Amino acid sequence: MESFEGKLAVVTGGGTGMGRELVIQLAAEGCSVAMCDVNAESMAMTADLARSTSSGDETITAHLCDVSSEDQVSAFRDAVVEQHATDHVHLVFNNAGIGGGSSFVAGDREQWDRTFGVCWSGVYQCSRAFVPLLVASDEGYLVNTSSVNGFWASLGPGMPHTAYSAAKFAVKGFSEALLEDFRVNAPHVKVAVVMPGHIGTDIVHNSRRIHGDESLASDAIADFFRLSAPVTAAEAARVILDGVRAGEWRILVGDDAVALDEAVRADPHAAYGPGGLRVLGNSPP
Repeated sequence: MESFEGKLAVVTGGGTGMGRELVIQLAAEGCSVAMCDVNAESMAMTADLARSTSSGDETITAHLCDVSSEDQVSAFRDAVVEQHATDHVHLVFNNAGIGGGSSFVAGDREQWDRTFGVCWSGVYQCSRAFVPLLVASDEGYLVNTSSVNGFWASLGPGMPHTAYSAAKFAVKGFSEALLEDFRVNAPHVKVAVVMPGHIGTDIVHNSRRIHGDESLASDAIADFFRLSAPVTAAEAARVILDGVRAGEWRILVGDDAVALDEAVRADPHAAYGPGGLRVLGNSPP
């Protein structure tokens, strides 16, 4: 998909971070966008920013939706079809995600299930809802955001990271399985799995708010996570869109993601050793 002009994209988690930047950059390239999020205020800000960069011919819509809920996702899809007067879409970015649910053994089950529900079930529910609309287009692209934690289920020694990692492994496996499924049953539709490293987003702040758990991290840690990232959300969105233009199915975002991928492939046993994975100063992504 060399050009986004005149296309229609669906972006989940469009209120902040990479989702917001995807909406803005797509609109700037002449693409209409339907975004969803659980925060109406942040989506309204995204919509204003997107409209300010677009030509004015694009339609930007915002929809409240919890992607882990099948009923809400179905309502989101129906609203997209109605408000954009369409029977197809060209791009779907399953981007929404939260952190939390660190320990399966000692952690809170509700938080674990909520994290897994957004990060995996959100991708599944939105794919169930929107893939038929991709198939109905002349060319389509499903872009699923996994993580480096989709091939390395850790943050380092002493830091369990089970719900998020399990969900991101599921997203990666699902996306790779769809390569052959689309090739056989919908050859005009492509799929990509995105695996970012440390990106400067508000995922820590958003996770605390969604879980209603201030103990997940302090404001200082949440701010540090965003401000210390080697890749901004805008830069990450550019990498993702460049990968889509190039027809890639596997998109690593950040030098840390590339290094971690190489290290895990080179020595998978060492990836989970007691000393941790020795890469990039052994800093968690």
